[in-house]
Amino acid sequence: MRFRTKLLITSVAIVIIPIILAIGTFFAIGRYLVYEQKLDDITNGFDYSMVSDPSEAFSDMTDEVTHDIALALIVNPFILEDKSFLESVDSKIASKYSFLLVKRDEDIYYVANMDRAKDVVDELPGYGTDVKGIYYTASKHLVKQIDFRFSTGDQGSLYIISGIRTALTASLLIYMGIAIILILLLTSVLLTMWIGNSFFKPIDELNVAMQHIQDGNFDYILPTDIKEKGEIGAMYRNYEDMRLRLKESAEEKILREKQNKELISNISHDLKTPITAIKGYSQGLLEGVADNPEKQMKYIRIINNKANDMNNLINELTLYSSIDNNRIPYNFIRLNVGEYFGDCIEEIGADLESKSIKLNYSNLTTPDTQIVADPEQIKRVINNVVSNSVKYLDRDDGTGQIDIRILDEIDSIRVELEDNGKGIAQRDIPNIFDRFYRTDASRNSKQGGSGIGLSIVKKIIEDHGGYIWATSHEGEGTCMHFVLRKYVEYADNQETVTVDHETQ
Repeated sequence: MRFRTKLLITSVAIVIIPIILAIGTFFAIGRYLVYEQKLDDITNGFDYSMVSDPSEAFSDMTDEVTHDIALALIVNPFILEDKSFLESVDSKIASKYSFLLVKRDEDIYYVANMDRAKDVVDELPGYGTDVKGIYYTASKHLVKQIDFRFSTGDQGSLYIISGIRTALTASLLIYMGIAIILILLLTSVLLTMWIGNSFFKPIDELNVAMQHIQDGNFDYILPTDIKEKGEIGAMYRNYEDMRLRLKESAEEKILREKQNKELISNISHDLKTPITAIKGYSQGLLEGVADNPEKQMKYIRIINNKANDMNNLINELTLYSSIDNNRIPYNFIRLNVGEYFGDCIEEIGADLESKSIKLNYSNLTTPDTQIVADPEQIKRVINNVVSNSVKYLDRDDGTGQIDIRILDEIDSIRVELEDNGKGIAQRDIPNIFDRFYRTDASRNSKQGGSGIGLSIVKKIIEDHGGYIWATSHEGEGTCMHFVLRKYVEYADNQETVTVDHETQ
């Protein structure tokens, strides 16, 4: 619930609730006072006006009764002698907590219940006392007197007496005053608790949560239900999103620091090997160990190869830095698949031939198949995968073989690079594209490397809108698969619409 809605509800409730409780309390207190004065014996009902303002209500009631009696006297001058008529009037005024008493001279002629009249009967004035209207007795009763003559000439007085004493009103006011104070206090406490639980408690929980964030604890979860709607729910959800982002950022930072440490360690190892070799062979040349031209040329060739290895490693690390900052310089153009991969195979084939590795190439796409790609970066992908295969062929008998196949898959092409090397363990396949991951923990000089080659390959393929995966069997070889979307032209209203499937 929105906080503004809660404030509106509170504003309405702070008026409505006390009114409802006050009305209920009034009826409860009135009932209690009526019961205390034993007025329930007169009627089973509850008359609001007689309890709240007995004088005014009694006056209105007696005016009505007096008018009815006056009309009855016109029809029958001696109707007040008829006890059945008196009983009907008595039952009528009973709803107003009142009763009739009729005197004949000094004797009581009619009263329904003498117990009700005993407190007031001695206070009633006699016939012809000239009491007009309503008067109070010493016992705080309200009385209306009507004088008349019996048919025998005897003096008669009819008294309409209120069973409610005027002291009841004062008690009611006192009780209601106390009740209203308690009602206002109760309403204030309830609404304060509601607002507190809805606003202040969540704010306190957020403060505690933010303290945990400040202390670096990103695993602290708010104990309150974050599905709540409104501003508080939004704050909870924003906190949770922030916590997860900060946690992810912190974990990424830790991972990056770990990777950087591992990278430094790998670089140190991978640079140390060729530097040691260069230093050793150059020292051999200086000291005259290579004492003939053939041996000297061999040392120089080894030094050159090791320098090239160092240069390749530095280039790879430079590219890794560009990947890490998403700043690979792409130059996307349309490429004919057959022509482009044919040129790549020619370059790779010459190098593999020098290493006595057989290369098989097949292109099953149509001659006009095109892709949109960066030729340099795709060539880097091919070279990285092939060099990785060469590194792990582990065959000195001249039977090493690499197969490169280009397959047509309707709206894309699939490139497969398969070798017959030692293969990769199934447990390692899901991780080979991770940065710095290497299946050879020993890091011997023959199979050294920074462990970022395949992560670079994956990044380049994904930036081309494709995807890459590997299949392998230990002792049989490994096959790298990657897919690139085709370039397609659609003819629409004699206009050519070019659709590029690259993602950059």
